[in-house]
Amino acid sequence: MPLCPRCENPVKATDLICSRCRLHLKAHGHPSIELHQATKDEVLCQTCAYHADDTCTFPQRPYAQTCTLYQSITAEAEREKGQVRSPKPAPSLAIIWYRYRVWIILLAIFGISLLITVF
Repeated sequence: MPLCPRCENPVKATDLICSRCRLHLKAHGHPSIELHQATKDEVLCQTCAYHADDTCTFPQRPYAQTCTLYQSITAEAEREKGQVRSPKPAPSLAIIWYRYRVWIILLAIFGISLLITVF
């Protein structure tokens, strides 16, 4: 469970606002837009990959304390080295059924007809 950056209260990953300190955790009220926030008097731009390669177009640059596009320089370097791997989720039965439902139905019909023929 993630922690609130201000009060370190445990919050759900889908929470928009911290229940204790009322800090906005997601950008624009959307649960899938991550809002990165600097702690205290720090700025995010000093450790951002977009600031380092001069591709950032954020209006608050270079003094941004909240940003939706933040990418850590160290995470980018680890990703290039192959140290950070995103785990591939195992396919669920619903996904398998959705992708291969025609083949599953044909296989079932073939199996039933084979059983009828043998017995």
